[in-house]
Amino acid sequence: MKSEESHLIDIGDTSLYVVQRGRGYPLIVLHGGPGLDHHMYGDYLDALTDRYRLVLVDQRANGRSLRPPEDTWTLEQHAKDVGLLASAIGFDKYAVLGHSYGALVTLQRAVDFPGQAAQYIVSSGVPGNRFLMSHVKHELASFEPEELRQQVAGSWARERHVQTHDEVAALLSDQLPFHFANLRDPRIPEYEERTAGAVYSPEVLRKFSAEDYGAIEVEDRLGDISQPVLVLAGRHDRTCSVQAAEFMAARMPHAQLVVFEESAHMTFVEENERYVATVRAFVERHTAAG
Repeated sequence: MKSEESHLIDIGDTSLYVVQRGRGYPLIVLHGGPGLDHHMYGDYLDALTDRYRLVLVDQRANGRSLRPPEDTWTLEQHAKDVGLLASAIGFDKYAVLGHSYGALVTLQRAVDFPGQAAQYIVSSGVPGNRFLMSHVKHELASFEPEELRQQVAGSWARERHVQTHDEVAALLSDQLPFHFANLRDPRIPEYEERTAGAVYSPEVLRKFSAEDYGAIEVEDRLGDISQPVLVLAGRHDRTCSVQAAEFMAARMPHAQLVVFEESAHMTFVEENERYVATVRAFVERHTAAG
């Protein structure tokens, strides 16, 4: 693990917990969930710290960040917080990388605040809930063996009633086989070890699971994104389909699509070296051009 600095940063109505690793061009990194924290990435992105400053954020009300009023826990506010955080730290130019729910925040940020970040990386995301719900339902119906299908379905049902950190940890563990191309992948327990230490937020997960996880709907605004966007997708993703990624990339003026052929939802784990190299090449190309 690289040396790191961690602190709360005031963004106005609340403070966000931030872990910074490395030096160089800033890369703001947004975790999935909601209800998770920056530990979701473990040390899987640390190879980038030789030239980049990783800014791993516990999003509003998540992890060790403070808990402002619940009516501010929204996808749109999470997207707005990215710019507030960048201003508070003093960033002029920076890139934003978000995975899963973090990808939704990244995409919402790109359409709501055109021109404010220099580059965006949308990793395992969708531009509208129609891509999410139908795909998950189809994939779960064919997910075998039946015992794992029931395990995953049961974990999702528990999200709306989860009460404690340990309950969140248990249901996330139950879901992991669904998110790897190989549902018996030996890297699943390794991933759990390398991401230990998370502070889960059951109240956030309860709220968002009852509200379609932010209910992103930006399909008709993708053409307004002026910055370069890297769209990353796993060929076997049972949550965020390749079709959703292709839809986004085809409608954003300056998009690059990369599909990881051996991965499902956990691309940064399943094909880690290629994932890191792809992110590095994209940011290097566009910072050099800029």
